[in-house]
Amino acid sequence: MVSIFLENKSGFEAPKYAHPGDSGMDVRAAIKEPITLGPLERHIFPTGIKALIPDGYEIQVRSRSGMVAKKALAVANGIGTIDASFRGEIGVILINLSNETQTVEPGERIAQLVVAAVEKAEITEIEKVPDTTNRGEGAYGSSGRF
Repeated sequence: MVSIFLENKSGFEAPKYAHPGDSGMDVRAAIKEPITLGPLERHIFPTGIKALIPDGYEIQVRSRSGMVAKKALAVANGIGTIDASFRGEIGVILINLSNETQTVEPGERIAQLVVAAVEKAEITEIEKVPDTTNRGEGAYGSSGRF
């Protein structure tokens, strides 16, 4: 288990695991008034949270399945990355994927935070990547299940 130290100026409960075995912690919108998003509109929501993340780890910002299922509000960049070197307030970029206006209320759970280990890669440039598999350059749909 890794220790993450949080500064919480949100005025709301700090992120925590709701159940044993959960991989994500809900984070809340640190806003004073409701914010409305029209179809395909996006907004960066403050969380009031800053984190001290140890080297070799990141915090991933992911969509909450309930928020997507009920309001079609999703993390706009798929999964956001909070690097160990970042010391600013964590923001959540939400996009309204529905055809209707959606509202985010103050303190509403808007995303989940997942702590993940990060493996560093040593990059070596080569002239050509060898074709040592039977897949070759087969891409999207090459397995017949696309």
